[in-house]
Amino acid sequence: MDTFIVSARKYRPSTFRSVVGQEALTTTLKNAIAGNKLAHAYLFSGPRGVGKTTCARIFAKTINCLNPTHDYEACNACESCVAFNEQRSYNIHELDAASNNSVDDIRSLIDQVRVPPQIGKYKVYIIDEVHMLSQSAFNSFLKTLEEPPAHAIFILATTEKHKIIPTILSRCQVYDFNRIHIGDIVAHLQYVAQAEGVQTEPEALNIIAQKADGGMRDALSIFDQTVSYTGGNITYQAVVENLNVLDYEYYFRLSEAIFAGEVANSLLILNDILNRGFEGQYIISGISSHFRDLLVCKDPATAQLFQVGSSIREKYIGMAQQCSNDLLYRAIELANDCDLNYRLSKNKRLLLELTLIKLCQLTEDSAAEKQGKKKAIEPITIQKKEQTGKTVVQPEKTERLQQEPDRQLQASEEVNRIKAVQSEKESEKPAVTKRRSVPMAGMGVSLASINNTQKKETNNSGEQVRQNGTNLFTEKELIAAWESYAAALKEEVLLKNTMSLYLPRMLSDVVFEVEVNTELNKQYLTDNSLSILSYLREKLQNGDITMTIRIAEGNAIKKPLTSREIFDEMVQQNPALQKLSDEFGLELS
Repeated sequence: MDTFIVSARKYRPSTFRSVVGQEALTTTLKNAIAGNKLAHAYLFSGPRGVGKTTCARIFAKTINCLNPTHDYEACNACESCVAFNEQRSYNIHELDAASNNSVDDIRSLIDQVRVPPQIGKYKVYIIDEVHMLSQSAFNSFLKTLEEPPAHAIFILATTEKHKIIPTILSRCQVYDFNRIHIGDIVAHLQYVAQAEGVQTEPEALNIIAQKADGGMRDALSIFDQTVSYTGGNITYQAVVENLNVLDYEYYFRLSEAIFAGEVANSLLILNDILNRGFEGQYIISGISSHFRDLLVCKDPATAQLFQVGSSIREKYIGMAQQCSNDLLYRAIELANDCDLNYRLSKNKRLLLELTLIKLCQLTEDSAAEKQGKKKAIEPITIQKKEQTGKTVVQPEKTERLQQEPDRQLQASEEVNRIKAVQSEKESEKPAVTKRRSVPMAGMGVSLASINNTQKKETNNSGEQVRQNGTNLFTEKELIAAWESYAAALKEEVLLKNTMSLYLPRMLSDVVFEVEVNTELNKQYLTDNSLSILSYLREKLQNGDITMTIRIAEGNAIKKPLTSREIFDEMVQQNPALQKLSDEFGLELS
């Protein structure tokens, strides 16, 4: 029986042309050989299985080839190439720094460097995993690496370039190897499968390429494993079962349940996935990637970023047409928040289920917003009159509230109802004109607009004075609106008590101040300032209302002092206490 050789060794590239996914680097090395501009030291860095050691061997064989081809590839026929292929070349030496990392190993290498090559021009020393060398070994290697003999070339290979000392890096030409693209891996796997007589499906090879994470060696190892599992017929379903990968079908079923708002069905699908042994964070990460792929497939131009088989891509494009961009944005945001909070959560399954419930409600929220059933409270748009007489709408000064809590909506509805009743009662009474002195400096109001305002006050005595398109209000009206908001609070008891205890005080026409006694009360008001200001602006019909919060200096409630803090204050008043404590070795209990 013939000895089995794994595909990663059997199909290892032997020429620059056969290296997959590193065209820029191989072209640079070939041009250096063609121009006879060889450096004395190279550093190849990059992820595992992308061709660092392979390129080092090809480079070493090519520069020693006696009869290179016209495109500067090794001929594989001369004595030097044959000796290298049969692993008996004395010109190319490989050292594993993981197991030979001491000073003595480096000194032995330095002694070998002095001997010139017998066949060929150069002696090449390939040091793999060079970051494993000790600090003393690095220091011992420095001088030789900087000024080696003319016939010596060093090629260092590593997966962790950041662990190499800067003095070594500065003496090398650094080549960074990239992860191999999924398309390149799939194409190479198809070549290997055809050479081995293995039947494959494009979607199956795509799954293998994704699992390899840019490493060709890992991809070929998974390929061999799958061939053994399937007996030479690699199908998509067989790869999913063998590698324990979450199938695309689960994500499609889950997304269909989410878009249909079927909470129960989505929870059952989640339970089925968990029973198959998948970790919750892997699931939520897959959901995030799934919605991202749907968003990518919305546009044919960006659909090329989604590297999967053509049949699966068409399925993604079809589902992407069923949902809006806004829905996908919100879904990705919810899934990403769940992913971030997963490790901190004590009840991880509940977090997953709660996220799915929120995702299922996205469709209902979008439909409700389109029908106008639930609308976020927005600040009033400010209008001002310029000298030209044209009305200019200023941009809003506050951000739009994306999601207002239900309790604030209930409060707003209750206030509107009370406002309607009061307006009916006031309509029966004679109107009283409200007038306040308003500073005109810096208002940007023309004389024409002032005259128009004065005429409007004369003709309509019941209307309030408008400054820059906003209604003026008194401190009494502000306190009434403040107390109305506090009375509507049901669950936020601490905030309600804080607002009831500390009332606002007008500083100017649109700025008011709230003076509190503790830092905790200030924090309550700061955290809810956006909701409070939105309510007040709508209630008082003024979009410029601004709130400032400060702690009263005289009435501030201080936290109780510790024994050490009390002693420190006493020492400040009488320094002799510290001297007394030091002499007798006294300590605070």
